[in-house]
Amino acid sequence: MSTAKETVPTETAPRPAAKEIRIEHARVNNLKNISVSIPRNSFTVITGVSGSGKSSLAFDTLYAEGQRRFVESLSSYARQFLERKSKPDVESITGLPPAIAIEQKTLSRNPRSTVGTTTEVYDYLRLLFGRIGTTVCKNCGRTVRRDTPQSILDTILRWNEGDRIYILFPLQTTEEGFEHELQRMMQTGYTRVMIDSTFEIIDLQEDTLPEGTPLADVFVVGDRLILRHDTDTKSRMFDSIDATYKLANGRMLVRNVTLGVTEYFSKSYECAFDNTVYQEPEPRLFSFNSPFGACPTCQGFGRSIGIDEDLVIPDSMMTLRRGAIHPYRIQVGTTHQADLMAAAKRAGIPTDTPVASFTREQHDWLWNGDELYGGIRAYFKDLDDKSYKIQNRIMAAKYRGYTRCPACNGSRLRTSARQVFVGGKNIPAIVTLTIEKALEFFNGIELSEHHMMIAGQLLKEIRWRLQLLFDIGVGYLTLDRLAQTLSGGESQRLNLATSLGSSLVGTLYVLDEPSIGLHPRDTDRLVNIMHKLRNLGNTVVVVEHDLDIIKRADRIIDIGPKAGEGGGMVMFNGTVRDLTESRASLTGEYLAGTTSIAIPKNRRKGNGKTLSVINTLEHNLNIKRADIPLGCITAVTGVSGSGKSTLIHDVLYANLKRHFGGYTGHTGRCERIDGIDHIADVEMVDQSPIGRSSRSTPVTYTKAFDAIREVFASTQAAAQLGWKPGHFSFNVPGGRCEACEGAGTVLIEMQFLPDIELECESCRGTRYRRDAQMITYKGKSIVDVLAMTIDEAALFFKGTKRVTDRLKILQDVGLGYLRLGQSSSVLSGGEAQRIKLATHLDAMQSNMKHILFIFDEPTTGLHIDDVSTLLRCFHRLVEDGHSVLIVEHNLHVVASADHIIDLGPEAGERGGYIVCTGTPEEVAAHETSFTGAALRGMFSATGSPALPVSGASKPKATASKPKATASKPKATKTAAAKPKKSTKQTTPDA
Repeated sequence: MSTAKETVPTETAPRPAAKEIRIEHARVNNLKNISVSIPRNSFTVITGVSGSGKSSLAFDTLYAEGQRRFVESLSSYARQFLERKSKPDVESITGLPPAIAIEQKTLSRNPRSTVGTTTEVYDYLRLLFGRIGTTVCKNCGRTVRRDTPQSILDTILRWNEGDRIYILFPLQTTEEGFEHELQRMMQTGYTRVMIDSTFEIIDLQEDTLPEGTPLADVFVVGDRLILRHDTDTKSRMFDSIDATYKLANGRMLVRNVTLGVTEYFSKSYECAFDNTVYQEPEPRLFSFNSPFGACPTCQGFGRSIGIDEDLVIPDSMMTLRRGAIHPYRIQVGTTHQADLMAAAKRAGIPTDTPVASFTREQHDWLWNGDELYGGIRAYFKDLDDKSYKIQNRIMAAKYRGYTRCPACNGSRLRTSARQVFVGGKNIPAIVTLTIEKALEFFNGIELSEHHMMIAGQLLKEIRWRLQLLFDIGVGYLTLDRLAQTLSGGESQRLNLATSLGSSLVGTLYVLDEPSIGLHPRDTDRLVNIMHKLRNLGNTVVVVEHDLDIIKRADRIIDIGPKAGEGGGMVMFNGTVRDLTESRASLTGEYLAGTTSIAIPKNRRKGNGKTLSVINTLEHNLNIKRADIPLGCITAVTGVSGSGKSTLIHDVLYANLKRHFGGYTGHTGRCERIDGIDHIADVEMVDQSPIGRSSRSTPVTYTKAFDAIREVFASTQAAAQLGWKPGHFSFNVPGGRCEACEGAGTVLIEMQFLPDIELECESCRGTRYRRDAQMITYKGKSIVDVLAMTIDEAALFFKGTKRVTDRLKILQDVGLGYLRLGQSSSVLSGGEAQRIKLATHLDAMQSNMKHILFIFDEPTTGLHIDDVSTLLRCFHRLVEDGHSVLIVEHNLHVVASADHIIDLGPEAGERGGYIVCTGTPEEVAAHETSFTGAALRGMFSATGSPALPVSGASKPKATASKPKATASKPKATKTAAAKPKKSTKQTTPDA
């Protein structure tokens, strides 16, 4: 009996092992031979300071091995077409399911890729329109269909009993001529014709056609009868229709003389009334990636060569009177300018108002004119008509560029596809809707019972995917939005919704900071999506720093304790409750409240000067005036899609950069920017990588390597050889190893196996020639120096100011752990952005003019402890006389700002306005601001004395947020007396 019982656990013994992913002795990058387990079918967050090894564990180990196993399961022929990943440096990984990585990068650089195509919504739209779409003639508005004798008979039988019916068909155009065709009809037995303009019936056996009667006005009478609904009449009508159809080459009409109604029919897929031929709807007709469906003019790109509006009106802040129309400014165009001014006065178009503030109707008039004035397009048409003159060809060429395709109006589809409608809308109209509006349309669409039987499942799939996209917080995006214009966070969330829409089961999802660009209001939506993925039976592993997401995880793995070589160890692996009690985890200290970023008690008032953006009308913005105080830290906040990037990137930065020179891209529309003379320049620090080449390193990017090479070139040994600083560079001939050209490695390509990267045999991976390595400074060669960390190099070069000054700045931004020769391609997003910040700090030291620094979500990839270091850098910039403008959602950064500009109130069409401005305390007191609600929750949770009293009267707007943190104040209060040291350590100087 006991033996039988023991066999049950023996049979099920392998099951517990399959319920977790076990990583044994991982040594990828800076991971220190770690072993860790991750429960399957759970939501796990991997956190830790920037550069501690989170991505090395999640992506370079977990995902890389999962992808490698999948690829190796394929044939050798298939493997050569797929990305090949090398086996990670790990002893073993067990229980690993198939893996999908959703990383911090845009979905595609393909100009054909849109939100609709990447989320598969457009594929279902093509199926829907191809199966139940109705084609409407572009000329007459009639429904286009392919008629049969039976369908024609059904149409006739809908008329009243006793109506006089004529079955007619047109004469065919032949080479023999009109008279010959009449004779042929008479020989066939059809002797009567009807004159279409007079309805007169003529018997050709007794009479002749009036002289000059056009062919199109003559219809042969196939039959005439009184409509009856009996069997004999139906049979006679069917025979007449069938015979007429064959004789008339598939085109005919039926005229109800009693009602005065005429119906046109054709057996071809064309408009029977005006004979315009269309392609019959099928899924490939609606694909702009296929020649069958793409617009022949623009080849499916939506843009073609034409008159570029940005070249014609290069400065939309100018007025018509001042010469906003560039071609009218030159000598040849003076008469055109006078005509424009006279026509504008006559039409009531303002001539002293910037073109940027024109309404849509006024803008349309400017380009297309009216009955008395041809507009700008007429001017260029006149140039084309007189292109035999060389000066006209030169003038037109100046303003030619890629612009919206005039044939398809940017819809990318050919005419036949644009004329197909479902529920009163065609595909171009649907894809221009936001996801939220599209969801409303498909939820309210009404179809016939027959169409529902065909497209019921398609509608269900479309609604399901649109609902997922809306739930994940991207409902403000339009379906035709180019994928290459999306931010990293938007791309990740679209990928996440697409994966959930496919309903995969038993899959490992590895995500890289999906909260990027997401307002705290929408965090719950994101977590719910990941919980849905988990509940479907998937394993979700997320690299994340957001404390609200960490609190909702099933399992937390904290990597640390420090960054770079000081990290790579598992500091904690367990639940949230255990994490708050752990003293080994820095994340746990912040969650428990024993360590925190203190909120400044005093806010800067600035230097009394202001940048003012007047009348902004770009995209969804409709802002009369946006004031940005100088000499302080200003945070621009608002929900995703509210217009933050449009205001700061497209309008403010683009116009300022063009003013200071060196910018030729698109500038957002605004009337003007006041106060530009208060700043000397503007700098943008965004999320773009600093370099993905192995030759790019932190010291080469920050120019610190230039100073180090000068030090080596100044040594006595180098001087005797006549060596210059260039001889100590691994990027140019001279001192570099020529066998590997300074790369240090040699790549051996394999056909269907991963490429092998071997250490260069000549230089042994040092990148330098042997004689370059023989020259030393303080006993160290250039190779030895590149192997040092920034902290070690700062001590080594102590006393050499031109080197230590640059290294000190890298230390100040918290990157002292990086090695000088470390490749930029292995840096995390947060490390790369801080290196860019260090470069600007270095440049600032040599140029003490007032600079406006703009940061685009600088907390990307940063642990909350790294955020405190970043805030100190911001305060340093301001204290040195500069201004800092930050587009950010991180509440710690927002709460530490001196001034907030909150956009909203919602996203897309319902956004684009300034909801409120002021200090964080003033914004927290605002009742309708979502940022204010999040700040109130933060102030309440931290027990901040800065919490405004007026904010307490509005708890309902943020009921979900304060509840989540309501249990923490006690921890904060008990820690208030003890952690003075740690709090002071992370308090930015205000």
